[in-house]
Amino acid sequence: MRITLSVGELAAVEVASIFEVFTVKLSQMLSRKWEKIIFLLIFMFSSASGAFIGINIGTQMSSSPSAAEIVSILKTQRIKHVRLFDADHQMLNALANTGIEVLIGVPNDQLLRIGESQSEAAVWINKNVAAFVPATNITYIAVGNEVLTTIPNAALVLIPAMQFLHSALLAANLNFQVKVSSPQSVDMIPKHFPPSTASFNSSWNSIMNQYLQFLKNTGSSFMLNAQPYYVYTKGQGIFPLEYALFQPLKPNNQIVDPNTNFHYTSMFDAMVDAAYYSMRSLNFSGIPVIVTESGWPSLGGANESDASIDNALTYNSNLIHHVLNGSGTPSQPTISVSTYILELFNEDLRPGPVSEKNWGIYVPNGTALYSLAFGRIAESNADSTGLVGVFCVANSSADSNALKKGLDWACGPGSANCTAIQPGQACYEADNLVALTSYAYNDYYHRTQATGGTCNFGNTAMITTTDPSHGSCIFSGGSGSSTSTTGGTTIGSAFGPVGALSEASNLQVVSFAFIIASMLLLLF
Repeated sequence: MRITLSVGELAAVEVASIFEVFTVKLSQMLSRKWEKIIFLLIFMFSSASGAFIGINIGTQMSSSPSAAEIVSILKTQRIKHVRLFDADHQMLNALANTGIEVLIGVPNDQLLRIGESQSEAAVWINKNVAAFVPATNITYIAVGNEVLTTIPNAALVLIPAMQFLHSALLAANLNFQVKVSSPQSVDMIPKHFPPSTASFNSSWNSIMNQYLQFLKNTGSSFMLNAQPYYVYTKGQGIFPLEYALFQPLKPNNQIVDPNTNFHYTSMFDAMVDAAYYSMRSLNFSGIPVIVTESGWPSLGGANESDASIDNALTYNSNLIHHVLNGSGTPSQPTISVSTYILELFNEDLRPGPVSEKNWGIYVPNGTALYSLAFGRIAESNADSTGLVGVFCVANSSADSNALKKGLDWACGPGSANCTAIQPGQACYEADNLVALTSYAYNDYYHRTQATGGTCNFGNTAMITTTDPSHGSCIFSGGSGSSTSTTGGTTIGSAFGPVGALSEASNLQVVSFAFIIASMLLLLF
């Protein structure tokens, strides 16, 4: 029996795609008894294509789009991985035949029932997983969410629930396709800096040992909810904001682990490494970390000034860039960290301060607060990332001399495109310094925001959602503006996912895949 993959096919796809082509051709020739082997091969090599960015879809909204509308947004944004906090059947049906990988959740209030009964776990799997695969591409089950830190009384049923669900998957021949884990809060690590000394809360050592052993035995991943926003705000100035937002640090603000001499350029990396070192403290290694929640709120209360659209866009854009660039952490430089952004929609029913209700990139009616480029650069060079309906304008109460200074800087060293405010152009307004400065500030802001530019200008500027465009004078970010740019390059290109392989890497990928495929062909 011979199966031929052409050179063109091998060169056109990455490792995961090669094995998808291979297994499709193989399955056409083999009986169903080989299906489990095929699923295993796909699972083993799917990670070769690198880390991914996904999105959380919450449900605590007074009104929400339909499942079909949500899937339409996912397709438009090229989002290929989603996390559901439950196993909503409408969503699972709507996600069928889309190819989107789905992480479903066992809500905390169902944990006790499943953790006390193997038969209940089997019913849950049959009802919420087996009934939907393979049309719906369910790949993970998150058992509870931050159980040990939010409902510690349920700790004793967490591991049994995971074991019962895995056994049910095994009985349904789905254990190769669907993995089981449980998201843990970074609060499980009382002191996560320096990362090298991090360890889990010792009161949970028995549970964590069982949890990690389960992950090791089943080939699953450690799920971590890592939110730099909370650590930064609670730190009250201990760490610079730039460190939380993946922005460059000043020479005198370098963050270094004194025990390893590793330089940390982002709080996110330090949190992930703290999880790796915490696992190591319990003598576990080789378990990859998946970040199941990370993001930044776009709005906060009076005492939550760092919750802003400005910072939300900066954090999430840089997070996407960091993950899809294949960047590992200082302690695990070759292991990139797949991450789910919190979240697709604002959830107005979430308890807590204003910021808790405003983690979404959309409001529930489907209006985008800002845009992010989720697809790899190789797939979507046309993607654009930037603020939608947000503008940086001059403060009309600011001193005129300060405004003039800001205008000169924006149009000079700031490299804003000030052509439109020259005499005779669409946005020129003689004797209206505020209008001229607003245009320059806004252009600079939209060109540089994703790379760290801010709307400040010596406290003479402010953010507004009121579009200052008028007539033929169109401000960047307005409905009639062209794609925002950064230094002549679309922000989508500069800050979209940059996971494209180099030529040498491509050759290695194809060669490696060719060798494995050839070995398998010999077996058959």
